[in-house]
Amino acid sequence: MPSLFFHLSGEHRSLPSAEIKAILESRNIPFKNVKELCQVLSLEADESALYEVYSRASYTKACGIELFQCQADETEILEKVREAVYDTLLQKGQTIAVRVARVQRNTPRLDVGKLERKIGGKILEKTNRVKVNLSAPDVFFLGIITDGYFIFGFKMADVPPTSFEDRRLKNRPFFHPSGLHPKLARCMVNLCRATSGSLLLDPFCGTGSILIEAGMIGCKIVGSDVKPSMVEGSLTNLRHYNLDPVGLIVADALKLHFQGVDCVATDPPYGRLASTLGSSVEKIIHGFLLSVIDILPNGGCVSISSPKGVKIQELGERLGLEATEEHFIYVHRSLTRELAVLRKK
Repeated sequence: MPSLFFHLSGEHRSLPSAEIKAILESRNIPFKNVKELCQVLSLEADESALYEVYSRASYTKACGIELFQCQADETEILEKVREAVYDTLLQKGQTIAVRVARVQRNTPRLDVGKLERKIGGKILEKTNRVKVNLSAPDVFFLGIITDGYFIFGFKMADVPPTSFEDRRLKNRPFFHPSGLHPKLARCMVNLCRATSGSLLLDPFCGTGSILIEAGMIGCKIVGSDVKPSMVEGSLTNLRHYNLDPVGLIVADALKLHFQGVDCVATDPPYGRLASTLGSSVEKIIHGFLLSVIDILPNGGCVSISSPKGVKIQELGERLGLEATEEHFIYVHRSLTRELAVLRKK
């Protein structure tokens, strides 16, 4: 299997790499020799992994085929560039460009612009079949300086952030300030191991953030909310993006009666901007988890967020679910989200 690299967003410490692994697991793409650095994940997997991550990930900036790793030392970097084999990547008449990105953590003081030019020169020395084109190259090489290492490879693609920004809350016809940012909603969809054709349920659908992102990757979507206004608003937003849910109903998430659900991603109400209709967050989540156990298949996952103090992992394990991962997201002084993934055994 080839070595692949993923340039990660710096928006969160653990979510970007966890999201990539979840995407590969959902598509049954095996991977090994995982190495995690600041804003870089490298691993060995089939090249199809690049397309899956490119088309689905929310916290990945770029991905490609890794050519080498070394210490972030200019002499060693240029020697590795000289030793690398480019015949399978470059064809006669193609143009190339080299870019070096610096991740600001324990990084040596290398002159990035100078290093880009020297690497490009070494590649041209190695093969005289190509030329440099910095504006629109046929082949793009990316080097990343992070944690004292230099990762270098052939960049397959940038993961475009524009579509997520276009789907921000303010751009939807139905707005409520408690809605999730599209990037976090997409990540939660990926963490519950959803994939194209999966039936994904969000029983606290709110404005439809999670359902929108699940629909965008080809999931069949079904949702509910106890408030009719939210169900109507969610349907308005889904139709705005030309998405048709399998079902969208007014229902109590503590009394689920759905069938055929493959996975669940949800963000129950909590905090200053959401209404719990007089019930405590702990009671809502406890009742929801009891209900979701009955509808999830064995091996099915639920990704769920709540205030940190609820301790979802511990609650889920007491109810017989397997807690597979957790992430903490600082929102503001009085709210840190815990995002947990629970699996039905």
